[in-house]
Amino acid sequence: MPFRCLLLMFAFVCSGFAQVTPDWTAPHAPFRVIGNVYYVGSKDLASYLITTSEGLILINSNLTSSVPSIRKNIETLGFHFKDVKILLISHAHWDHAAGSADIKRLTGAKYMVMDADVSSIESGGKTDFHYGSIASSHFPPTKVDRVLHDGDEVKLGSVVLVAHKTPGHTKGCTTWTIRLREDAKAYNVVIVGSPNVNTGYKLVGNAEYPTIAQDYELTFRTLKALPCDVFLGAHGAYFGMDAKFPRMKPGAANPFVDPTGYSSYVAEREHAFQKELTKQSAP
Repeated sequence: MPFRCLLLMFAFVCSGFAQVTPDWTAPHAPFRVIGNVYYVGSKDLASYLITTSEGLILINSNLTSSVPSIRKNIETLGFHFKDVKILLISHAHWDHAAGSADIKRLTGAKYMVMDADVSSIESGGKTDFHYGSIASSHFPPTKVDRVLHDGDEVKLGSVVLVAHKTPGHTKGCTTWTIRLREDAKAYNVVIVGSPNVNTGYKLVGNAEYPTIAQDYELTFRTLKALPCDVFLGAHGAYFGMDAKFPRMKPGAANPFVDPTGYSSYVAEREHAFQKELTKQSAP
């Protein structure tokens, strides 16, 4: 993984939620990643548009201030914002879900959230196991229309997204997968929720989240078992978007087809988790 990507990832993990980092709000040109999957987020806060014959699916609403730029990016690509029929998230932290109330209000989209994140979403982050008491991490409470469970499918038109519960970072952190075809070839797309252990997370003796360490271990087993051709994630830094985007040129190989990068990322994040767990477990 490029050093810049690791540096950005480290900055995110260690920053907590006290402030918005510049790359979260810096604009980024929207683009087609592969097939019917488009990037409509900022420089680092990823938001994905999935197009179908029956309307649009949006993954991640990001900050409340992100909504106008997400709308602009969708419309720049030639789609209609009001055609967003389903809204999904990667996990219930304000940098990925704060804009959901506005997007629901503006589009009428059905909001679908993993079971263990529903409480946090509907309380505006106040029931989050770590950030619930921190006012700066709160966001507009949003009613969930469909409660998802591990392995559930989200369907619109002929498109099928699968929700994989990858908990730890939040109790209902979700990794999304979609299988698509382009130029007669099949691709497995993986949009990683987050395997990061944020600063201050208690992995041992956590009264608010007793199974946190076991949940992270489940997450890494799940991520390692997923077939991945196209590597994406909740932050651009996860999958090296800065380095890959300039290589998107006609006739060139798609840089987001990166199974090796995915395996390396998961292994590096698992190592970081195990190191922190060992540190916290020491007498």
